[in-house]
Amino acid sequence: MSMFNSNSKANTAAAFPEHGPLDKNGREILLSVKNVDITFGKKDNAVKAVQNVSFDIYKGETFSLVGESGSGKTTVGRAVIRVNSLAGGEILYKGVRISGKIPRSLDRSVIRNIQMVFQDPAASLNDRATVDYIISEGLYNFHLFSSKAERQQKVEKMINEVGLLPEHLTRYPHEFSGGQRQRIGIARAMVMEPELVVADEPISALDVSIRAQVLNLMKKFQREKKITYLFIAHDLSVVRFISDRIGVIYKGRIVEIAESEELFNFPLHPYTHSLISAIPIPDPQLEKNKVLYTYDPSMHDYSQEQPELVNIGHDHYVYGSKKEIEEYKALRDNNEPVKSITIAFSGSEKTREAQAAETAVSKEGIQLPPVHDTGFFLYKLLSFFLPIPGLIAAFLFRRVNYIRNYKACKKGAVAGLITLGVVGVLFLLLLWLAVI
Repeated sequence: MSMFNSNSKANTAAAFPEHGPLDKNGREILLSVKNVDITFGKKDNAVKAVQNVSFDIYKGETFSLVGESGSGKTTVGRAVIRVNSLAGGEILYKGVRISGKIPRSLDRSVIRNIQMVFQDPAASLNDRATVDYIISEGLYNFHLFSSKAERQQKVEKMINEVGLLPEHLTRYPHEFSGGQRQRIGIARAMVMEPELVVADEPISALDVSIRAQVLNLMKKFQREKKITYLFIAHDLSVVRFISDRIGVIYKGRIVEIAESEELFNFPLHPYTHSLISAIPIPDPQLEKNKVLYTYDPSMHDYSQEQPELVNIGHDHYVYGSKKEIEEYKALRDNNEPVKSITIAFSGSEKTREAQAAETAVSKEGIQLPPVHDTGFFLYKLLSFFLPIPGLIAAFLFRRVNYIRNYKACKKGAVAGLITLGVVGVLFLLLLWLAVI
């Protein structure tokens, strides 16, 4: 059966209830996007940017919407905050329709409860306003303070929570780095104490070294304030580690929805497969020999029947015709992880280490190096002075696919054994000379 019933009637109300409706598993549905169409332009120039998009977001989770540029991710996010109007379908927040024409009081509640963190931290901040005013603007608009001292206290507390200092409040956005500006954008959203945050590629404009800090900051707020995220991104390697569930969107249509690990272990739709195969592998030799999977939409034959987004079990939704859905279901029921990465080596290039790493990639889909697989120089040093324990450590690291540590211990132990051999030969030579 399809994911949503297009004939469902939306509730209308002047205010939001305390809790949203529950699904069959008892999870609270905070946001529900139902059969949404979004069109830009009129008549012959009309472009359908989003077609029949449906998904639910549960309270307290991170739901990621992933796809390539132009797939409609941001368009959906902007529709949630009522910037883009719908050509069809509806968006419900806690069971109350927030799309289309709604009472002014409800519109203000949407702004109060649903905040957005924008992709470009430079363009989304007013360069003529101080950081203090930028963060305070929502507090002013909704009268969320009773005195100047209370407002100042809220702003200072929030600026500290995002890792900046109170003295930064008197400065202007152009005086900060990209990572600091994004922290200001997060502070502006979080000071409103929202229930749902739409994060539109919040780390794509940042340096790699800053991305982890911003993601950790967002997860911190989620833990402490029970915030729900709609996280929009194009990089599957990032969303894998922060998402509870992931929706994959292609040319305005949702093609697959599943829990994070479920999606990576069983990427059933060919487009999802292609996105996963494009994730860089943090090993130059493997990356050089990786075979990219290219998605070709013409592989589907939808001339006889219209495809649908169907739950094939395991809370895993896939878009396809009846024949395709049967094939996807059979593949999933087999319970064997789907191999999404292919490494093609020529004979001499396929070293033992490469085989081990390829095995890890094949088993796990995409496997980033374990946190402690650093090849730390101390492993090499200790193995040099204690070559036998070093070889044992190398063997153990090799078995658990800690390839960098394995190489460090192996190199240290081999160098130590060679040194011991040379020293032993020299000692015997000196001993022989002393005797004669």
